[in-house]
Amino acid sequence: MELPQPSGRPAWLFDFDGTLAEIAPTPDAARVPRGLIDTVARLLDLEVAIAIVSGRPLAEIDALMAPLRLPAAGVHGAERRDAGGRVQRIAVPDLRPALDLLHSFGERHDGVRVEVKPGAVALHYRLAPQLERDCIDIMERAAAEVPAMALLRGKMVVELKPQAVDKGRAVRAFLAEPPFRGRQAWYFGDDVTDEAAFAAVQDEGGIAVKLGEGPSVAAYRLPGPEQMLRWLERAAEGFEGQRGGGR
Repeated sequence: MELPQPSGRPAWLFDFDGTLAEIAPTPDAARVPRGLIDTVARLLDLEVAIAIVSGRPLAEIDALMAPLRLPAAGVHGAERRDAGGRVQRIAVPDLRPALDLLHSFGERHDGVRVEVKPGAVALHYRLAPQLERDCIDIMERAAAEVPAMALLRGKMVVELKPQAVDKGRAVRAFLAEPPFRGRQAWYFGDDVTDEAAFAAVQDEGGIAVKLGEGPSVAAYRLPGPEQMLRWLERAAEGFEGQRGGGR
């Protein structure tokens, strides 16, 4: 289904990896496409409310989107910065028992990367896809070591994160606050981790856009990050036209 033409003063919320940027072999190899930062800045000048909702920590989101410092939810909402710059973090239990297991596993298996985040830990196996079952098994063992944590599967990654957070709850928190409150919400994402956010915006009468293939509750699709950027550029041109060409 073709995306509707954006108008008015919408609220746009984006996943990062696989949505604004191509998925890289490792998290630290990710780069934003040329023109993305300038286009997002242009949309902000045109009064579009924008936030990032990612599995990455806030510090990584800020580094990748610099010099912009956007409202953002990191680690699936375990840490969230509102438009006023205030950061809220979920209290989490001691992850050391889980980390001991995972670091030992990572040392024994080439191509597996343990990523420690604020309040969460992810096990990446993009460079060793044959180890998927082993990675899931060790993460299930790790989860059994830590209370109030849940496993979340993504693209070539399994993550242990607080049970009390998901991207849908992070999106709802943004939509209850200015400048997002009262606007039509759009959410763009590419992974199963984004399904809760798709459901949240559609429950609020908004628009959910799935990037790439795979089943989804989202009503709309885009092929990938390259098409996402082109769509944003066209949207900025359209908003400038609606406002008489001025920024």
